[in-house]
Amino acid sequence: MSVQTNADKLVDQVGALVEAAKRAGADAADAVAVRGRSVGVTVRLGKVENTEASESDDIALRVFVGQRVANISANAGADVEALAQRAVAMARVSPEDPFQSLADPSLLANGVDDLDLFDPTELSGEQLRQDALATEEAALSVAGVTNSSGASAGFGYGGLVLATSHGFVGQYVGSRFSRSVSVIAGEGTGMERDYDFSSRIHFAELEDPAEIGRRAGERTVRRLKSRKAKTGSVDVVFDPRVSRGIAGHLAGAINGASVARKTSFLRDMMGKPVAGSAITVTDDPARRRGPASRPFDGEGVRGKPLTMVEGGVLQHWFLSTSAARELGLQTNGRGVRAGTSVSPSSTNLVLEPGSRSPEELIGGLKTGFYVTEVFGQGVNMVTGEYSRGASGFWIDNGQLAYPVAEVTIASNLKDMFLRMIPASDVDRNFSVAAPTLLIENMTLAGS
Repeated sequence: MSVQTNADKLVDQVGALVEAAKRAGADAADAVAVRGRSVGVTVRLGKVENTEASESDDIALRVFVGQRVANISANAGADVEALAQRAVAMARVSPEDPFQSLADPSLLANGVDDLDLFDPTELSGEQLRQDALATEEAALSVAGVTNSSGASAGFGYGGLVLATSHGFVGQYVGSRFSRSVSVIAGEGTGMERDYDFSSRIHFAELEDPAEIGRRAGERTVRRLKSRKAKTGSVDVVFDPRVSRGIAGHLAGAINGASVARKTSFLRDMMGKPVAGSAITVTDDPARRRGPASRPFDGEGVRGKPLTMVEGGVLQHWFLSTSAARELGLQTNGRGVRAGTSVSPSSTNLVLEPGSRSPEELIGGLKTGFYVTEVFGQGVNMVTGEYSRGASGFWIDNGQLAYPVAEVTIASNLKDMFLRMIPASDVDRNFSVAAPTLLIENMTLAGS
């Protein structure tokens, strides 16, 4: 990958775009180039189904004329003068927005830290094919697996180049390697499907194809002969694959943009308990080899590690410059570029582990429901109402007894956060990481 050569060209282009915007009459401007490349191979039942390769460099310009702002995007290589003139013309006829501005220069990153986010390993199409085949073969070899939905292997990189009119220029790039497989067990109406995957920044840390395939096959077979559970109140244990979603709901509820729009059910809870005293949530954009690490955010601000929730008490919102100004606060470097706009988001979010193992959490329940999958869109971030279809395993006398499907679990996220108890098994290889979670007294709708 000629990553550095390409990045140098993009640095020159975004710098030229900012200068062109100033010449066109902008009071301030910033420009970004988002670059990426990916290669992947998908196989099914021992044959290649698809080979994909993509590469893109996109640029975006944001200009400010007084309190008016406009955004415009194009492919790299566009005429910078024409692009800048069009953006400034758009800004002049846009409504005023008193909260939009560039970040305070005193908050900008001074130099770019090496977070070890890029692995230059190149994988050939044949290597990717062999990896995908090996992953699928391992899954199909598990007794009870009857078919494959496919396996894939891929790699690529993505990065950001940013220049602002107050002198900031920065760039970074991160790599990503992945393997995944999905298989089917059973026949006819008794079929079940499940999957497993591994995704890492560095190729050497990617999990072995045989291990990924074995886990996928075993997870699928365990779901056979599922039944409904009886309607009632139940203690629920969330598998980490699902508890990461619970942590994601918490991150969404403390997003400064949602708070400013009054669309978060936690909008009035700063400095108050929003979770049980055992709950601590951290966010660290500067973690080495972190899946969502970055040396600066989408506005050039260096984000510091934050404890978002400490002992259950809310300490911070996720803030970009505009969200912070609307709330009368200062950005904490969580601005993310989404097309031409900037909005706040988490980085390496971790719902920190507790002291008890998952086995201890489960073993302490006479009855309960161990959830391995949820589906449906039944989460209301304005009210906190939570209702999801779910499947998993019934817990009987501290043991997983039989698979359960076609049920719904419901509660309110406010109550769920206050009642959740974390286990000790957090896997930090995800941008949102959480351990197994026990949440007591949820409603189950079944038979």
